[in-house]
Amino acid sequence: MANPIVKIKIKDLGTITAELYPKDAPITVENFISLAKSGFYEGLIFHRVIAGFMIQGGGFDTSFQQKKAPSIKGEFLINGIPNPIRHERGVLSMARTQVKDSASSQFFIMHADSAFLDGQYAAFGKVTDGMEIVDKIAASKTSSYGWYNDVPVEAVVIESVTVDA
Repeated sequence: MANPIVKIKIKDLGTITAELYPKDAPITVENFISLAKSGFYEGLIFHRVIAGFMIQGGGFDTSFQQKKAPSIKGEFLINGIPNPIRHERGVLSMARTQVKDSASSQFFIMHADSAFLDGQYAAFGKVTDGMEIVDKIAASKTSSYGWYNDVPVEAVVIESVTVDA
């Protein structure tokens, strides 16, 4: 069976296409697909953007109101689960707090290789088309917003996330 393909449509920028890897991160992939199919990501933003590192989204709307989802088991080595996906340019991974099983809806896309994240975060897919859009997002001018740093000055809005399973 082919790996699921997701399309992340970004307002005014285009679509990022990614292949997901359920063999390596089944819980994470199932969670991401479920949220995508429910429309959870529509209207949310990329709220943390660090060029040369990653872009993070999937947790806040344009008013910076947090949208919450249930937490899932963290599928990475320091949590006792082998995950061979390396955090290299284009890889999708789940954001979390210091708590290993705190990932829910927020994800990040690697703008550059970051091997120090391997085994620490649940990588679950990779961009197959649209890295130029990731590059454009990474080039966004950022500032601080409340407690948050690296917030794009102009909102980078997710219009939709669709799944071709």
